[in-house]
Amino acid sequence: MKGLILSGGKGTRLRPITYTSAKQLVPVANKPVLFRVIESIRDAGIDEIGIVIGDTGPEVRAAVGDGRRWGVRITYIPQDSPAGLAHAVKISRDFLGDDRFVMFLGDNCIQGGISPLIEEFGASDRNAQIVLTQVPNPQAYGVVELDTQGRILKLTEKPREPKSNLALVGIYMFDSSIWQAVEAIKPSWRGELEITDAIQWLVEHGMKVFPYIHEGWWIDTGKKDDMLEANRLVLDELQPRNSGYIDRDTQVIGKVIIEAGAEIINSTIRGPAIIGEHTRVVNSYVGPFTSIYHHCVIENSEVEHSIVLEHSTVRNLPGRLEDSLVGRYVDISQSPIKPKAYRLVLGDHSTVGVL
Repeated sequence: MKGLILSGGKGTRLRPITYTSAKQLVPVANKPVLFRVIESIRDAGIDEIGIVIGDTGPEVRAAVGDGRRWGVRITYIPQDSPAGLAHAVKISRDFLGDDRFVMFLGDNCIQGGISPLIEEFGASDRNAQIVLTQVPNPQAYGVVELDTQGRILKLTEKPREPKSNLALVGIYMFDSSIWQAVEAIKPSWRGELEITDAIQWLVEHGMKVFPYIHEGWWIDTGKKDDMLEANRLVLDELQPRNSGYIDRDTQVIGKVIIEAGAEIINSTIRGPAIIGEHTRVVNSYVGPFTSIYHHCVIENSEVEHSIVLEHSTVRNLPGRLEDSLVGRYVDISQSPIKPKAYRLVLGDHSTVGVL
């Protein structure tokens, strides 16, 4: 089998972070989501992976490289425009050939990985296997209706009135019959080739399409709150370790990871939390479900339930920073300049809550 990861798209729901970064490279528990997807596919025994890239292709190439750090071979497949998931499959035919493959959206996090799914599909004569999960807002997803025997009746992309709460998770397995499907379908009202239409074509033409209902957690990290929730869930599963320096005046409580070169001085770290490489936390409190990435400074401040990206500084804040996603090279501090005022430089689509 081969792997296909979709890492295109503009990430509009994560702006302004995605003005300067691919959404798939935003870290969850200090590891980019795309890296987690690669590891899931690698751990399932697949070592040939194609990555469909768009406008952020150069950044993805620079971050991922040729795949050797994971023991896999990476092939990049440029997509001129985000014309739908089925279009991404269609343009990947030269790489995939007639091999069976798993397609994984590069901004998804799933509990437990995909090894059992790959093993089950590889040992079967199924033409396709789709992963479903129950969601509270199915109108935001591709929705699948099943009959009383659990067989697929109909797939609908983002229906206004969903007839089911079973959403497509963003993990699909196909054999070569998918090529007939993607050639047969037409663009939807959104102007895209929808993967739901391609799977519906397989169902209607008598192909063996098996629905697998995932019982664990799954997060589509397309928005800030989703990123924070994925960060919370992943942190809660990690094992504590200390590869940095903690002074004797510091309290570390619960599951905390201190990465190499990090220094914690006269502070309290309450887990689950992770402090990245060469980050300094001084006279501060870092609360649960917080990820501070590498080369950051947290000084005389409190941070909780947040993600702070690399090379950022949080210093001398009078109140707690919480429920926040802070980008790269950001400087947040209390200004000593009088008169007292908020002085901000903000990108498009920013959101700021003030005391």
